[in-house]
Amino acid sequence: MTLANKDKIRALLKSIETGDPAPVAVVNEEKYIQHNPQTQEGSEGLAALFKRLSQTSPRVNIVRAFEDGDFVFAHTEYDFSRRNIGFEVFRFEDGRAVEHWDNIQPRQGPNASGHGMVDGPTDATDHALTGANRALVRTFVETVLMKGDLDRLDDYLDTASFTDHSPGVATIADLRTALESMEDGRRLVDYRHVHRVLAEGNFVLSVCEGYLRGNHTSFYDLFRVADGKLVEHWDTTEKIAPRSEWKNNNGKF
Repeated sequence: MTLANKDKIRALLKSIETGDPAPVAVVNEEKYIQHNPQTQEGSEGLAALFKRLSQTSPRVNIVRAFEDGDFVFAHTEYDFSRRNIGFEVFRFEDGRAVEHWDNIQPRQGPNASGHGMVDGPTDATDHALTGANRALVRTFVETVLMKGDLDRLDDYLDTASFTDHSPGVATIADLRTALESMEDGRRLVDYRHVHRVLAEGNFVLSVCEGYLRGNHTSFYDLFRVADGKLVEHWDTTEKIAPRSEWKNNNGKF
């Protein structure tokens, strides 16, 4: 039986823990483009790298994995020298992974509402609504997060049941406060560009670039949609290293 691409990525990421070289075959290393600026390309084969990492007793949990055409996006938690939460995005070509992006931050929380960074539903439903849900999230990001039209919040969020897993944002009121806040004459949370919106059924991931407290930042936001409204949200934010510190020239996005 042929594995779905998302199951191939589950196996690949788990092999960081196990050291099993077989799942690494899903990656076409001759074409592989790495967008993590802190990862040097060509210095070590993935099989050797994962084998070496496995000897440090890492723990890898793939909480969610979804597939959108040639893309797989996964929500993960890692326990290496410290506990991190991440989103991993892979692009496939001819059945193999040829490009990779990620966004990692230290695990925090639970937030004031008691929600952790990864808990909640994990399985995609409503596959027939994938396109509509993708469009809903893109419009929300462009209208509310980028343009700052907070009067439209209620148009997009299910105010009766919305659950936020962001460490510092427990309620819709917290979200509004964060988006309204100014610091040194500029927006505290400043979304500038949406690079990609990926979806499978009722789960949608937006990949954005902007500034957080004046720092160049990548924002990955995962939403769960129900009945045409956003009902749940998870995220990671990561400060983008200055170009002088990059170990490859492929760019974060």
